[in-house]
Amino acid sequence: MANPTGEHFELLRGNARAVITEIGAGLRSLTIGGVPYVETFAEDETPPKGAGQVLVPWPNRTKDARWTFDGEEQELEVTEPARGNAIHGLVRHQEWELVEHAESSITFGCDIGAAKGWPVPLRTGVVYELAPRGLTVTHTVSNEGDKPVGFGVGTHPYLRIGDVPTDELTLTLPATRVRPFDDSENPPFAEERDVEGTEYDLRGGRIVGGLDLDTAFTGLERGEDGLHHVWLSHHDGVLDIWSGPDFGWAQVFTPSDFPGRGRAIAIEPMTCPADALNSGTDLITLEPGETWRGSWGIQVADSLA
Repeated sequence: MANPTGEHFELLRGNARAVITEIGAGLRSLTIGGVPYVETFAEDETPPKGAGQVLVPWPNRTKDARWTFDGEEQELEVTEPARGNAIHGLVRHQEWELVEHAESSITFGCDIGAAKGWPVPLRTGVVYELAPRGLTVTHTVSNEGDKPVGFGVGTHPYLRIGDVPTDELTLTLPATRVRPFDDSENPPFAEERDVEGTEYDLRGGRIVGGLDLDTAFTGLERGEDGLHHVWLSHHDGVLDIWSGPDFGWAQVFTPSDFPGRGRAIAIEPMTCPADALNSGTDLITLEPGETWRGSWGIQVADSLA
């Protein structure tokens, strides 16, 4: 297929619009009232820096592209050659099956067959549901094999509030624990620590312009609705990146060279941290025939609450 993201599908709901790609079932665009709320890319372009991609059956990195399942070492394809790791799962460059497409929602499915490095077949799905003020994304994973298996799910949206420069946005992240970036490590994340008294304490809000992050946060506080919330704000504009209970991690990435934008910020809901296939940290285990479901979303909000 000539187009690296395949066919593109439009969702409409009132003055809200989203575009989802066939390859990777990724989020290419979200606008409300003509205001963009995610970073986008050209229709014939590979998503830059993983923009909008779905990360299954693990987010982030698997160290040295190796892990052990049922007593046997598994060797994944090295997809981060600079460090020799396997990064961001197996489905972000796959052609997903279109299951259903309505005016304001779309459902995709993708099979992960038993293959080198991944011994248990899975069926994964994603549903995008557009609302007048936001987007809900629901992921499913089903174990189609004959052995239990652990997995993780993540996603990679870059957020914005219209044309406000990223460095002028305020990030509020109610997390008590952090794994800072450490390029001497592989994967490049130091041991988990408390945020109290550190530069990583974002509970009271920090201007993005003062941050340089490729950092995993956990110990996420739940709101009264039982969900995790991370906020980007600028004056009266507030964007709520929410996630369900199983998404206990949020990776924040602030590159300075996003194409066509420069400084950008990714806020990545994840069910587990880097190298979870080896550490077991927060892996979700599915028995044969079981299905897991979890959701996250982007909402234009009235306040940080």
